[in-house]
Amino acid sequence: MTAPTLLTVVLNFRTADMTVKAVAAALRETQGLPGEVVIVDNDSGDGSEERLRAEVEARGWPVRVLQSGRNGGFGAGNNVGIRAGLTGGARPDYVYILNSDAFPDPGSVKRLYETLEQDPKVGFAGSYIHGPEGDPHITAFRFPSIAGELEGAARFGPISRLLKSKRVPLDLPAKTQQVDWLAGASLMMRQDVLDQIGLFDETFFLYFEETDLCLRAARAGWPTVYVRSSEVTHIGSVSTGMKRWTRTPRYWFQSRWHYYTKNHGTAYAICATLAHLAGGLLWRVRRVIQRKPPADPPHFLRDMLAHDLAALWPARSPSSRSLQKEDA
Repeated sequence: MTAPTLLTVVLNFRTADMTVKAVAAALRETQGLPGEVVIVDNDSGDGSEERLRAEVEARGWPVRVLQSGRNGGFGAGNNVGIRAGLTGGARPDYVYILNSDAFPDPGSVKRLYETLEQDPKVGFAGSYIHGPEGDPHITAFRFPSIAGELEGAARFGPISRLLKSKRVPLDLPAKTQQVDWLAGASLMMRQDVLDQIGLFDETFFLYFEETDLCLRAARAGWPTVYVRSSEVTHIGSVSTGMKRWTRTPRYWFQSRWHYYTKNHGTAYAICATLAHLAGGLLWRVRRVIQRKPPADPPHFLRDMLAHDLAALWPARSPSSRSLQKEDA
């Protein structure tokens, strides 16, 4: 019996040197597993594609380098690699997406592969992610909800205790377990599931695309599993620059709004925003009284309100025009 095949997709956006390191780690960790590694350059426009092709040729790697042709975001870029399939268009059994700033530790990819092999009812399997110094990253979550928005924005002990079961970030799981969704830095997916539910929704530019994909899988009866023994080193936010944000970009608000309206309806999205605004205002009052440092980028609540009002009444909201000018 032939072993199931694995397609590994590494998405690059202006991180060519780091992508080479990620691919080297992926090749090492997929050795012995039938399949291929594909690099997708997401229209970097900085010479990344040429540098990656030169590196692949110089190292003699059996790796294809594809050009997306447009930077449609994380999901769209990964979809290019997934749709390409194996050489000649053959369909893989599993797809493994790996961030360009993520480096699988020894045995990590095979543990994800074994998880899907051993339990045919599992749809997706993802890794324990840690930083270069071993610091754990929060990458396992519950699905967002109205109550979760209130809890996360309020940052208030009594509310957090009351809504503990709705808190979106999970406490770091100590063992392999089912979760609602996982960040896509190191995520293996069953191709049968993708065939059934579709690929990443390309309306999302960045953020919430993994949440949406895992929700669609869960609704179709395919759970997501966090595999604690699969460890991956992740630098984080290299392509997005999230750690350097001085203002939350418009695409974050667009992704959040699309997630809620698509999966729960407009009324639910409005309630989620109102819950976040209520919690956020409570937090800001406490912050002033207790002299706590800021926890959100500047103007976060105002920008969220402006975006969501513009989404509801695009022709009527003057605040939407000011926000669009700031993003230009």
